Amino acid sequence: MSGELNQPLKRYLPGIDGLRAISVLVVIAYHLDLKWAQGGLLGVGVFFVLSGYLITDQLLMEWKVNHYVSIWNFWMRRFRRLLPAMLCMLILVAMWLLTTDPERLLSLKGDFISSIFYVNNWYLIFHEVSYFESYGPASPIGHLWSLSIEEQFYLVWPILVLIGLKFAPRRGKLVLLILGLAVLSALAMALMYVPGTDPSRVYYGTDTRAFAILIGAALAVMWPSWKLGEKVKPIVRTSLDVIGAAGLLILLILINRTNEYDESLYQFGFLFLSIVTVVNIAVLVHPASRLGNILGCPPLTWLGKRSYSLYIWHYPVIICMKPEATIEGLGMVQILWRLVIIVVLSVLSYEFIEEPIRRGQFREKWRTVWHHDRFKPFIGLSLTLLVFLVAQSWITNAAQNQPESVQPVSIQNNVQNENPEKTDHDQSAYFDEKDPASNDLSNSNGQKDDFVSPSSTGKGITLIGDSITMDVDSHIKELLPGIVVDGKVGRQMSRAQEVVDELRAKGELGDRIIIELGSNGVFNKGKLRTLLDTLHDKQLYLVTTRVPRPWQDTVNEALKDVANDYPNVNIIDWYAASEDKSELFTQDGVHLTPEGARYYASQLVEHLMQN
Repeated sequence: MSGELNQPLKRYLPGIDGLRAISVLVVIAYHLDLKWAQGGLLGVGVFFVLSGYLITDQLLMEWKVNHYVSIWNFWMRRFRRLLPAMLCMLILVAMWLLTTDPERLLSLKGDFISSIFYVNNWYLIFHEVSYFESYGPASPIGHLWSLSIEEQFYLVWPILVLIGLKFAPRRGKLVLLILGLAVLSALAMALMYVPGTDPSRVYYGTDTRAFAILIGAALAVMWPSWKLGEKVKPIVRTSLDVIGAAGLLILLILINRTNEYDESLYQFGFLFLSIVTVVNIAVLVHPASRLGNILGCPPLTWLGKRSYSLYIWHYPVIICMKPEATIEGLGMVQILWRLVIIVVLSVLSYEFIEEPIRRGQFREKWRTVWHHDRFKPFIGLSLTLLVFLVAQSWITNAAQNQPESVQPVSIQNNVQNENPEKTDHDQSAYFDEKDPASNDLSNSNGQKDDFVSPSSTGKGITLIGDSITMDVDSHIKELLPGIVVDGKVGRQMSRAQEVVDELRAKGELGDRIIIELGSNGVFNKGKLRTLLDTLHDKQLYLVTTRVPRPWQDTVNEALKDVANDYPNVNIIDWYAASEDKSELFTQDGVHLTPEGARYYASQLVEHLMQN
């Protein structure tokens, strides 16, 4: 394509860079677990629509000028733009893991290989790796699934566009064909998603996410940026700005109010997001739009031009610097420190890798840098910082791998201070003296209740749960002899009905049932209501959860919401009882130390007594 022919049609779109900036910022905020951006994962959906529009717009412009599209040149431009920065990031992350955690690097070899070949999303699907409900350290390259979807699109789409232009040269027919494919993709997501289950399959799938890209592509056919003129009537300009502002407001509300566990998100939410985004794009690419100039302000365009760099680097920084167990969120200083590192790495990647390679000036750029007076001091400073960070990681890992010191918490001190002969019968030994609620177990005359006598205390009581229940098994049986405990690692709320039916068939289902489920992910409230309906003649207790995972608040809100509708259901608020008690948890921030297990068991017994 000649420069003379191409130049008049090309136009910089500052508003699009502004939208890119907003999208990448909310994705970063989401991965930093900031509450106001609980729907920040929608930023990836915005990027999909943007990619569909911009790439199709570019292909159609080339077809308009030259009457053909060089698919090979298109592929090479895409690879030069995307692959070098990603490879650089993968190499640096691999070196970091090799230095700090070689076993983890070995376990992630499949993730690295699949990312290089842009099939990471399908690798995660076939290996059933959840994006939402996984324990243990997260993969520092777990964000590359979205780049795989985009690269698969870049590989196939130019060919499909050429076929479409040959057999459906009229724009109307081409738009209908594209929207038809988008509808099939959106239906695939809605039909394949099973409410109350892990949505990772439909979240990762190229087939179930393609509609966002296709909707953007359809807009490019109907509303090509290179055909739009600046001369419009004042009413048209005002209408564009009003529609664009409303669309942007809706987008921000979705980011603030939505979360990844909203069932509606996979039924029609992502489709709605794509429609809102495409409306925003239509306004921002129009040269008459004042909103485009507002979003095209220098700070946002600066970030927007580097949005790919920021996306590539932000997740490895957040994950590699993330403590293995964080019951509380990151502090402001920790967040700012991570943001500084993300921006620095992104700027270096953009200035010294991405742009020089894209413009064919890589050797010249690095020759200039190598002979610059400040290059060697900069390298020395960078190596010093790297050594510092590696040393800090070693120290952290060494501290985490040390055997847990016997650092007694208050509940353990109480045990030691009591008469040994009474510890098996005195419930207060397992309560935190600082917890006023624990003192309710005492009668007004100072005598202890005798409900923990080892005769028939736990008879008629059933505890159903997951690995947390397994942690407290021996302690709850010590406090409530005769209780039936059924715990299993990884158990979800969706399996509760099956467990209840099995226990009922064996005659082991008590009249008082404690359900401790939700640590492993969200559940369908309708199914929980169905379970509770079958247990209307029982006294039930639902236990809230404390897990340093995104689904924690969603689970707890769901439990409380459902419990409010049933007079025979009580809430045992473990989340509140364990607040500011990090010593109760093991390194993963979920499972319990022996002291934590005793304290957990004491909370269950306390609530059973109160109710």
